Amino acid sequence: MNIAVINIKDLIKYACIIIFLIIIVASGMILLKEKEELETFDVLEKNSSSFLNYLKLELPFMANEEIAKESEGEVIERKYNILGIELEMFDNIKEWENIQVAEENTQEIKEEIPQEDKTIQQSDKIETKVILENNIEASYNYDEGGIKVKNQSSYNDIQELIINSNYELNNKDKVIIYHTHTCESYTSSEKYNYEMTGVYRTTDLNYTVARVGDELEECLKQYGKTVVHDKTYHDYPSYNGAYDRSHKTFSAILEQNPDAEIAIDLHRDAVGANTYGPKVQIGEDICAQLMFVIGTDGGGLTHPNWRQNFAFAVKVQRIANEMYPGLFRPIILRDSRYNQNMTTATTIIEVGATGNTLDECANSMKYLAKVFDEAMK
Repeated sequence: MNIAVINIKDLIKYACIIIFLIIIVASGMILLKEKEELETFDVLEKNSSSFLNYLKLELPFMANEEIAKESEGEVIERKYNILGIELEMFDNIKEWENIQVAEENTQEIKEEIPQEDKTIQQSDKIETKVILENNIEASYNYDEGGIKVKNQSSYNDIQELIINSNYELNNKDKVIIYHTHTCESYTSSEKYNYEMTGVYRTTDLNYTVARVGDELEECLKQYGKTVVHDKTYHDYPSYNGAYDRSHKTFSAILEQNPDAEIAIDLHRDAVGANTYGPKVQIGEDICAQLMFVIGTDGGGLTHPNWRQNFAFAVKVQRIANEMYPGLFRPIILRDSRYNQNMTTATTIIEVGATGNTLDECANSMKYLAKVFDEAMK
């Protein structure tokens, strides 16, 4: 019997040669395949936006989901679905990019659309008329040159103060707006319909005096004023202590704006009757009436600025009376301080009452801003 003796070294050598040849042949086939794929992809790219079509050419069974089910069963079906979804994502990339570009363009368009011009350009007076329905007759105990004051303070020289009032602003460009009673709200309307979280109160600031403050802010800015508008809750969750909390807020604002002079604590009249809604018609607009409330040191708290605050209110009301008679009700003067000791032109302005709608209050801000613009010149 002949026995073939195989040299291990020769065996390894021949095996290496065979493997090397296989690698060369395989590499050539891969390169040829890639070339064909690139050529096929170029054709598809020119004729179709879908990578899924390319997959269907390479794997014909993928072109028909029913065939996939019949030929390879549920496993292939799942692979088909997953792979198809993934590849369709590539197909959608351009669409997503187009959407994003469209959104960016839309944003740019929105930014380019000017806000409604709420400035008032006028040389003649606009006809005004106080609406008596759901109103309360204005009461006052001083009237000097049309400046009416309901004096509830300890001071009796009010008429002299009105006569001698002459307030000159140092800062004619900046206004602070904040709200001690941030949650005060109004009667619902078609445009501003909301659910109360209290009696004519809500924590949704889109329906409170804070929203009125937004309107005033927008109008003042259109006259070139710098406005600092703070909408911190001061009367929620607790109503008591609201002035202490708003004092902290107001102090912090003044630390950041030490040059500020005019500060408005914007309120709603707290009269409880929900039918009370003082209005004035200015041109075609139905507006909520406004009212200054000025504090003094009559309650015992230090308040060296109250006469300047009062003089500033008189100045603004005098201009309003000339431009829009009836926009303001008589000034109320009281012994409480209301944090008005902080600057020399700090006031409370009450905008309407519970019977007014937010629409009417927003209308008032257009005219109040015009009056302030005149007072700040």
